[in-house]
Amino acid sequence: MAKRKTEEQIIAVLKESEAGMKTSDLCRKHGISETTFYKWKDKFGGMTVSEARRLRSLEQENGRLKQIVADLTLDVRALKEINSKNW
Repeated sequence: MAKRKTEEQIIAVLKESEAGMKTSDLCRKHGISETTFYKWKDKFGGMTVSEARRLRSLEQENGRLKQIVADLTLDVRALKEINSKNW
């Protein structure tokens, strides 16, 4: 299983690419696939390390908020179901 790269490492790889290193050589040097490289480039291209960290933080917060919305939606459905029954 491949080890995850940090934001610093990903940005460093992308900077090497911007400096003119061939993609195939870059991928071989860092042990990544070209698919991974292009995914990183799409997601992190042109970012600084602090921007990449902020992006990760926002993605984590978004995931937590989505979970809260899902939980509350289930609660609302359960309450509507209970409320709709004739006692």
